[in-house]
Amino acid sequence: MCGRGGDWKMEMKGRIIMKGKAENLALVTSQPISFYGGVDPLSGQIIEKDHELKGKSVKDKILVFPTGKGSTVGSYTLYRMKKNGTSPAGIINKECETVIAVGAIISDIPCVDFIDISKIKSGDKVQINNEKVIVMNSRKGE
Repeated sequence: MCGRGGDWKMEMKGRIIMKGKAENLALVTSQPISFYGGVDPLSGQIIEKDHELKGKSVKDKILVFPTGKGSTVGSYTLYRMKKNGTSPAGIINKECETVIAVGAIISDIPCVDFIDISKIKSGDKVQINNEKVIVMNSRKGE
């Protein structure tokens, strides 16, 4: 990390699941996400009962979570979200599993894994550039 005052920037490298570039604010959870039944494909909102992001929208965010879970239908739910304009702009995982990987690939959503997601906080500005993840923070006093 480097920067002046409260500003800093950090770069990490991971494994490309789906190449591409994306930039937006991060939405981070320490809990796995299931796109089938856990995310509403029409609104992009997390709807899974007891999930820490319940009620939050993944639309256009850089969605940061440890891994996916649930049915293989989740891949097609992510594709449906892309077609509906409700998908995340990019996905960062600690370890990407098959459902998320297939969903990102068929939906053309930049996705990278093997990233230390504990270093990213919701609200950080994040860029994905293939295997590179750049995290920027300008919140004072953090």
